Amino acid sequence: MGLQNTLEQNVKAAIRILFNADLLSVEFQATRKEFAGDITVVVFPMLRFVKGNPMLIGEQVGQYLLDNVELVKGFNVVKGFLNIEISDIYYIEFFRRITEDDNFGFVNKQDVKAVMVEYSSPNTNKPLHLGHVRNVLLGYSVAEILKASGKTVYKTQIINDRGIHICKSMLAWKRFGRGETPESSGLKGDKLVGNYYVEFDKVYKKEIADLVIQGYSEDDAKKNAPILLEAQEMLRKWEAGDTEVVELWQKMNQWVYNGFEVTYKNIGVDFDKYYYESQTYLLGKEFIAGGLKAGVFEKDTDGSVWCDLTDDGLDRKIVLRADGTAVYMTQDIGTAIQRIKDYPDVGGMVYTVGNEQDYHFKVLFLILQKLGFDWAKNLFHLSYGMVDLPSGKMKSREGTVVDADDLIEEMVTTAEEISKELGKLEDYSETEKKALYKTIGLGALKYYILKVDPKKRILFDPKESIDFQGNTGPFIQYTYARIQSILRKSTNSNFEVSKLYLHDKEKQLLKQLEQFPIVIQNAASQHSPALIANYTYDLVKDFNSFYQNVSILGADTDNEKGFRVALSRKVGLTIKNAFNVLGIGVPERM
Repeated sequence: MGLQNTLEQNVKAAIRILFNADLLSVEFQATRKEFAGDITVVVFPMLRFVKGNPMLIGEQVGQYLLDNVELVKGFNVVKGFLNIEISDIYYIEFFRRITEDDNFGFVNKQDVKAVMVEYSSPNTNKPLHLGHVRNVLLGYSVAEILKASGKTVYKTQIINDRGIHICKSMLAWKRFGRGETPESSGLKGDKLVGNYYVEFDKVYKKEIADLVIQGYSEDDAKKNAPILLEAQEMLRKWEAGDTEVVELWQKMNQWVYNGFEVTYKNIGVDFDKYYYESQTYLLGKEFIAGGLKAGVFEKDTDGSVWCDLTDDGLDRKIVLRADGTAVYMTQDIGTAIQRIKDYPDVGGMVYTVGNEQDYHFKVLFLILQKLGFDWAKNLFHLSYGMVDLPSGKMKSREGTVVDADDLIEEMVTTAEEISKELGKLEDYSETEKKALYKTIGLGALKYYILKVDPKKRILFDPKESIDFQGNTGPFIQYTYARIQSILRKSTNSNFEVSKLYLHDKEKQLLKQLEQFPIVIQNAASQHSPALIANYTYDLVKDFNSFYQNVSILGADTDNEKGFRVALSRKVGLTIKNAFNVLGIGVPERM
């Protein structure tokens, strides 16, 4: 039983005995640094059940705990806050229990129902860019956090491999490519195809300008530009199964898939299952027919089918056009249902998609619930904000996006420059150096993005992210490497509990370690890697304070030394485990 659970039971007992009242719950918070204590009970919420002065209530409850609970060694009351001091032996016993547990904080699979996490889901007309990077890092880390919390997880994506935007790249390559391939150009396939998407836009804009000169309105010019009309015709041919168009589509899409796989491998993420829009865009129509019969949907006079969600505070949503063709909502309904068919143990899904789609997912989840699917109550939209750069907003059509591969390369190069300036790699081989630069560069990128609450917009500054000081990935990685250096110098981590007296810095570290399992569960329930990232930074700050104030290898006794080495080892392992669920590596030396 954890500290909070033990205290909660005893605080409830105190209120029952002292005031003949029953509390539903007890509110705890960390004790503020200016006050003595290890954990604080907030008295104010108790006033709903107990009448009286919060100071006096706090005093009486505190005295009860001191008299009746062995782990409580003192207390003080500041206004309506009861600050409780916990005995050293509680933390020492806690540490003894976790010393040999290398998976401390993680839970073995407990839930019968699995979770499917969707992320990335790019278009096959351009390479992955910085916006995709945030999506991929969030989705992957949330999947790993859910695993650590005790769930079975399947990672998936749906690749947007059809539509007019795909045909734009295809048409531009057909017109201007002269047979160019990734092999002949030396370019990754996704970059090559992305270049032709940009080329299409250049021609399109020129044709619009020409039509405007001829007297067209800008709107009419955009609709009647010859290259756009040709792309629309190509799409119609694709949908009709035209052999030449389909073969070109397959060839260019494969180039892109091959390019994506290189990027995913470089960034360190993976997937269990791929879905393709070209295979799912007809799904869902059968459920629209069933929903019509059940009264979930209604048909307008023109034959289109709608779902009226006005009573739920939303709008009417079209789910089938008058000509019987599907809309995106129809596809998403069908794809969600197909995933449950493919993975019957899935009881919920997480969709990692930007916040511009917030309304779409509210509607999707509600429609699936109205169709009677129980698992629809366990759908979550992992909504996230845009990523901006100091130079401004990115635009794919104009070729002004920050390419994911280029960003990774820049981060690794910057890590190399800074590492060389620090000058601590004399005994490294070139292979070891390259591996270290990649670990630091990717760690900087991932941590900078993941430490921010997903809902918030990010201004990404590569140079700031790779600083070796402050709340950054390299700072935490450096501390991990420092701990490994200590462990290489002393393998003795034996100690006797009965002979230990905790230094304040040791106790603070143990308090922080005890929070790790709670943080994992909170991060899983809130789908927020930021909770783990910032917890790890706090743990590292506490370790560095301990390192600066307490002699580890020069301890007065072998028992103290053994304990401090064991404590350092556990902190290092917790840093490594926390970073693992964020998808970040840690170097043994820096």
